[in-house]
Amino acid sequence: PAPAAPSRPKPKERAKERPAEKELREKEKVQPRPTREAAKPRRGFRPEEEEEEFAREREARPAKRKLHVPKQSLTLEEEEEETPAPSVPITLRRQRKAKDAVTTVPRKSAIVLELPCSVRSFSEAAGVPVNVVLGKLLTLGVMANINSSLDQDLAELLAAELGISVQIRAEVDPEEKLRELYDRPDDPAQLVPRAPVVTFLGHVDHGKTSLLDRILGTDVASRERGGITQHIRAYRIFKDGRPITFVDTPGHEAFTAMRARGAQVTDIAVLVVACDDGVMPQTEEAIAHIRAAGVPMVVALNKIDLPGVKPERVLQQLAGLGVLPSEWGGDVEVVKTSALTGEGIDELLEVLLTVAELHELKANPNRPAVGVCLEASVQAGRGVVAKFLVKKGTLRVGDVVLCGAAHGRIKAMYDTLDSSKRYEEAGPATPVDVIGLDLPPDAGERFYVLEDISEARQIAEERAKRDRTRELAGMRTHLSLEELSARLAQKEQVEVLHLIIRADVRGSLEAIQKEMAKLQHPEVKIEVLQASVGAITEADVELAHASDAIIIGFNVAPTDRALALAEHYGVQIRRYDIIYELTQDLKAALEGLLKPEIREVELGRAHVLKTFRISRVGTVAGCRVVQGVVTRDARMRVIRDGRVIGDYAVQSLRREKDDVREVREGFECGIKLAGFDDVKEGDTLEAYRLEEVKRRLE
Repeated sequence: PAPAAPSRPKPKERAKERPAEKELREKEKVQPRPTREAAKPRRGFRPEEEEEEFAREREARPAKRKLHVPKQSLTLEEEEEETPAPSVPITLRRQRKAKDAVTTVPRKSAIVLELPCSVRSFSEAAGVPVNVVLGKLLTLGVMANINSSLDQDLAELLAAELGISVQIRAEVDPEEKLRELYDRPDDPAQLVPRAPVVTFLGHVDHGKTSLLDRILGTDVASRERGGITQHIRAYRIFKDGRPITFVDTPGHEAFTAMRARGAQVTDIAVLVVACDDGVMPQTEEAIAHIRAAGVPMVVALNKIDLPGVKPERVLQQLAGLGVLPSEWGGDVEVVKTSALTGEGIDELLEVLLTVAELHELKANPNRPAVGVCLEASVQAGRGVVAKFLVKKGTLRVGDVVLCGAAHGRIKAMYDTLDSSKRYEEAGPATPVDVIGLDLPPDAGERFYVLEDISEARQIAEERAKRDRTRELAGMRTHLSLEELSARLAQKEQVEVLHLIIRADVRGSLEAIQKEMAKLQHPEVKIEVLQASVGAITEADVELAHASDAIIIGFNVAPTDRALALAEHYGVQIRRYDIIYELTQDLKAALEGLLKPEIREVELGRAHVLKTFRISRVGTVAGCRVVQGVVTRDARMRVIRDGRVIGDYAVQSLRREKDDVREVREGFECGIKLAGFDDVKEGDTLEAYRLEEVKRRLE
């Protein structure tokens, strides 16, 4: 009989048999077939020797070093065992794909682009894959990548190839936005009367600061080094309940630049002339600054209390400079004052308020504040302290301010006369000391109140970067005569040419001014800020820098310091020894200031033979050019039944399947007009171009 089949072991018995079965399988495991090299034993070498050699190598191998860590810490080997293995990163190819991946939106039929525009931006805006855009550019003969920039012509051509209507929106210049904010006209209904801003100008030691001390009840003059004002100050007082803001400027000629800035922020200028000294060199400079600022002038004949003074002699000197007192039939009010006795102070304040009323000084307090920084410094315990003069709007604590390359949020505002008095807000024509800027701005910089601190920071960084680039490149910011003549091409509008003239003798000055009088035109003019005899000095350069003027030297040379300062500021000094050459250059400069004449130039005509309606493009007119030439940059008049029904730009111009720039007489072409799809068979398209023609002085 057949042997009985072995009974199936119980689970426990199988568990006991598993180690034995495993050992048996290990013994019966088929070893891999050795290679020919491995099968050949090394000649003269026995396996026993190999085992001994491996044992010696293991013994000679140094032990693994342990980290010098406190007890109960893991060894390096244990730490590696305890640390979980990091996850496997994606491959470099996947990283690149993820980086280059562009999330596209559904394809659009019309888009708006801002320049500069990259291929990626165009793809995302149009909803067209990047590879399609690059392929289309390649067919147009343009090698590009995803980061390549597209100009306006290429962007419009690419959109036309893809059947997309595109509108180009020019890039917004933040500086232009700020200028519009500063110069924005206010609603007349919101204008309210404001305090006049009065500036004291005059020769050194003629008593400007002492006169202001008498008005304010302070004693600043005794604290000034050498009795000379070193800084610009601004204060506000009340006369019979009416406010007046005073600006005190340095009187020494080394601080002419700050005096020029003071004249730029003022509404009324008080020319202080000492009766004992009369008109001095800086008095003439101050008159030039006042005229450059275009503000009304009031003359204060100071030190009237001194014995033996002759005010009539001073008035004659002023009349010789074109400052004619009202009592002599002029338009300049003259007040006799004494800072020592207080004589004439009340009369001076009344005259200032009267002049302010005549000029109807008003401002809108209900708008973001704009104004001028008069001075800035870094003080211990307070940080950056900037002296602001608000010109429009209301400045408040917490406002975000941009001033030059400085920005910040206003933390506190203090009165300029009493530093213990704090302000929560400051209205028009109010001077305040402001704390909160990140760095001291330059004196004379405009400040603006913005809504977003990030926007202010971005503009400030751009300005700082631009200033550094300008310093490194030595870029000049002032105008030369050639640049003024070239402004026609730049489409800039300038109406006044400011000049400072220095000549060797008075006769040369008279001859130059006589020739300048012949250069007249109703749209442009020459304004001479200062004309005097002698070498070109630093004061002339400072005035030219403050008023964007050009210095003319006739048979004179600048001093070394004036020349160095002119190079620093970028002020141009033109030297002549022949009057004819001077007048020719001035004539060319004035012609550059004239607005160009716009002329229409006829290019050609085309007849519409047939129209085609193309989806996503519009109506395309199949035309034959019957006269002249039709260009892609021309304007088109649509003439139907002898009547002009529209004037449009050319969106695309094609000859067969190719985009072309022009089509000449006798050839057929396809024309798509921008924004017009009602073109019909039988219409006539008249091509023309507007050209600017430089005008001449007659």
